[in-house]
Amino acid sequence: MPTTLEIFVPLSDIPLAGEAGAGAEPGLAPDPLTATALHRAARIAGIPEADLLGGQILRKALDARKGFPLGYRLAVQLFRKHEQPTALLSSQASQAGAGPSDSADPQGLPPPRRARPGLRVAIVGSGPAGTFAALRLSAAGAQVIVLEQGKPVQPRRRDLALLTRGQLNPTSNYCFGEGGAGTFSDGKLYTRTKDKAAVRETLLVLVHHGADPQIAVESRPHIGSNRLPQILSALREDLIRRGVEYLFEETVSDLLVSAMQPDRLAGVRCASGREVAADAVVLCVGHSARPMYQILVRRGVALVPKAFAVGVRIEHPQPLIDEIQYGRAAGHPALPAAFYHLTASCAGRGVYSFCMCPGGWVVPSSTEDQGICVNGMSLSRRDSPFANSALVVSVEPTDFGAILASAGGAGDDPLAGVAFQRELEQRAFRLGGGGFVSPAQRLDDFLAGRPSSEALPSTYRPHVVPGDLGGLLPDFVSGPLREAIRRFQRTMPGFLTPRAQLVGVETRTSAPVRILRDESRQSPTMVGLYPCGEGAGYAGGIVSAAIDGLRTADAIIA
Repeated sequence: MPTTLEIFVPLSDIPLAGEAGAGAEPGLAPDPLTATALHRAARIAGIPEADLLGGQILRKALDARKGFPLGYRLAVQLFRKHEQPTALLSSQASQAGAGPSDSADPQGLPPPRRARPGLRVAIVGSGPAGTFAALRLSAAGAQVIVLEQGKPVQPRRRDLALLTRGQLNPTSNYCFGEGGAGTFSDGKLYTRTKDKAAVRETLLVLVHHGADPQIAVESRPHIGSNRLPQILSALREDLIRRGVEYLFEETVSDLLVSAMQPDRLAGVRCASGREVAADAVVLCVGHSARPMYQILVRRGVALVPKAFAVGVRIEHPQPLIDEIQYGRAAGHPALPAAFYHLTASCAGRGVYSFCMCPGGWVVPSSTEDQGICVNGMSLSRRDSPFANSALVVSVEPTDFGAILASAGGAGDDPLAGVAFQRELEQRAFRLGGGGFVSPAQRLDDFLAGRPSSEALPSTYRPHVVPGDLGGLLPDFVSGPLREAIRRFQRTMPGFLTPRAQLVGVETRTSAPVRILRDESRQSPTMVGLYPCGEGAGYAGGIVSAAIDGLRTADAIIA
């Protein structure tokens, strides 16, 4: 059996590239961290170098806690000359060309049960929840059709480029299109879910379709917005080979109900006039599917307002964040662009950083004319000169009425959270002057309660203009946010700096509603409707949404 042990490798012990592995054939020598880790682990385990065939890192986490040595905590596997390594993310089935859901990998999910003959399932939305539900259902032998109002991932890129020039396509943008909002929003894969088998299954699928196997090793795995499109295209091609049908640029405009049973779903109708009959409909529409929420209310589907968070994006120079987090070690080639995660409780509200993008860009995530909201993304290299993160404040359904009353709305509507988001986004659009130009405020001006007279350089496109985000946000958001930023300065000295800028607004942190479902994962008011993923209020991020898709597929098969 290979030997596995946990070790710590201080950054000071990792040689710079070129100082280790001299004389090895180019491309075959391990990187300096791996070489150092294997040597140290073999010494601790008492394995003579003459007996050692090799080894690999199974898990890697950077430990940058203040007051502790800076370095990597690793799980290392060593194998002697007569032993074979454990594959990080592979199975006999995936090596043979089959998909992970067909395999019996003991670390992933077991193969699904066979679906009943003729089972027909319509999946609305091609994000991670919809894609992974389609994968599992097709492996079970179900007839699957995926409806997506946006475009395939490659032509979707052109619409994103137009949006950075102020031209919005309301059905093809950063939120809508193949892969959903996660496609061009960094590709972060870390999750808090405890469903280890389903997490493993998700990673197996991504690696099988082109992701770096290192996503199984890193404690905060990340694919990058530049690599996800190729993985999604490979996934779609695989699903089509399995018999899954895709309908792009087909917007679902209504639910078809049974003539004999008004509470029984029979399929969906599209804006084009196409009708798709189905025994089950999986609703994976993402957290910005406002027209779909309206359809559900009209059809009497049970849904309720849900808490979420709103705020701004903050941009710092990435070298400054590196210096704050790494100290004098900033710039070491073995260190990634520095990350942070901050939380505080202020005035009874949670305030926290969200979707932090080291070496990233702030991007427009608007889906409606006359409204602007922002998000963040990074490429796999994380090499932008700026770091950005959302800084958001939790809001509850009881908060929605205050701002809506001033705008002539009502707070008791099940879609009051949508109206709350829209009001903030329209305020930001007007403050930016139109054309999806974003208002920005220097951090010191925000804390002083004064509008900025000039804006700092920003990664946001089209561009930013100086404004007063503190005046745009309601007091129950701006007040706790100011207090939290002052606390964050104590946690990360240097965070509060004249070199930082806020860009606004960030309103789409999660769905503003929860579409209710029972133990069978069906709507309690519409038999055959399976709310799923982030848009239904049951996930938050790529991995958790994918897992919800897998588990919902199993519920349908059962």
